Amino acid sequence: MHADSIKYFLTQLETADNKSKSEIENMLVNIGSAAVPVLVEQLQTVKGAVRGVVAMSLIRIGEASIPSLKKVAENNKNFEWVAKYLISEIKGDNKFAA
Repeated sequence: MHADSIKYFLTQLETADNKSKSEIENMLVNIGSAAVPVLVEQLQTVKGAVRGVVAMSLIRIGEASIPSLKKVAENNKNFEWVAKYLISEIKGDNKFAA
């Protein structure tokens, strides 16, 4: 799926009901590793519920998300904690648990 298509679906999240949000998240997860670069890029700028869906999609995609998260964290120190948290969730590491 083209990056612009993924970005379009992310814009739809802003006004989507819970069922639609879930459907969009499942679609992103089904795209899999091909969606990761766009999702990681968008995670740095989106807010609110959209950010939550993007983050959960990356977690559900799993190990394929880790290299992109690490790379962006190296270049964007403000994003580093987010990347580390998502990586810990993907790996099942509870060091960020409250």
